[in-house]
Amino acid sequence: MPVVVAFVVLALFPAFGSSFYTDLVGKVMIYAIFALSLELLVGQTGLVSFGQAAFFGIGAYATALVTARVDAASLWLVVPVALLAAGGYAALVGALSLRTRGVYFIMITLAFAQMAFFVFHDTSFGGGSDGIYLYYKPALTLGSTTLVDFEHGHGVYYATLATLVATFAFLAVLLRSRYGRALAGIKSNEQRMRAAGFATYPYKLGAFVIGAMIASLAGVLFAMKDGAVNPELLAWNQSGAVLLMIILGGVGHLRGAMLGALAFMALQEVFQSDALFGSFAKHWQLMLGLAIIGFVAALPRGLIGLFGPRRARA
Repeated sequence: MPVVVAFVVLALFPAFGSSFYTDLVGKVMIYAIFALSLELLVGQTGLVSFGQAAFFGIGAYATALVTARVDAASLWLVVPVALLAAGGYAALVGALSLRTRGVYFIMITLAFAQMAFFVFHDTSFGGGSDGIYLYYKPALTLGSTTLVDFEHGHGVYYATLATLVATFAFLAVLLRSRYGRALAGIKSNEQRMRAAGFATYPYKLGAFVIGAMIASLAGVLFAMKDGAVNPELLAWNQSGAVLLMIILGGVGHLRGAMLGALAFMALQEVFQSDALFGSFAKHWQLMLGLAIIGFVAALPRGLIGLFGPRRARA
């Protein structure tokens, strides 16, 4: 029920919120989708990936590249291209990295993410270090009829909200399915799952690809909101930031991932405020790091722990 209330508040927010805060809430929702993609790996499968930003960036770049090459491209074209690009790269990365464990898995996913970063940073394909501007925001069309025009109004905001709701619902159903129970078993004791007759590798690879495709959706929405993309979207610090979000919110809970994204973005916004911290605001990373350390020390279960013990993973 609290999640439903939160979604209703988000749906009504543009009606009473200023344009600045509406834009900020839209950004928080995008990172909440991004955090949910990593929560599926870290919190539900036990796979600590440090390369999730690669798929986020691939989704954003797919949007920019399609709109640069196709006149009046529909969202029906942009989204499948982004999903296929991120899912294909994830299948390759996962097929190799999932043969390792622990810190080796972390480092291999980081290496593959940095490879993707330098492809866009050091080549003209992705516009180099300057990135690419979107020529236009792809509309949602049906034949020759435009259903939603994202160039005006709050179209991108509500598309982000709809994607967030759909992602949360999809993962909640997935984790309660036989597949989700298998992922929980793999996280708890992979060796016992193998002894029980489960081939764990395909399950982990499936989760890896699904998480990548969800991250790419967040990238598509980010590109549409900002109207530009750059290689920093694929940088290692983006992967670190989204990992901090799920830790801050509470690993093992879908609600925690969304709560962590909200808390992380809110803290970042506060510490960057010149009105509150003056010239010291330029050291916002230091204050943010100290705040996260304090939260983790005080709330080892994350912010979700404030709402009492919960057995459900949603």
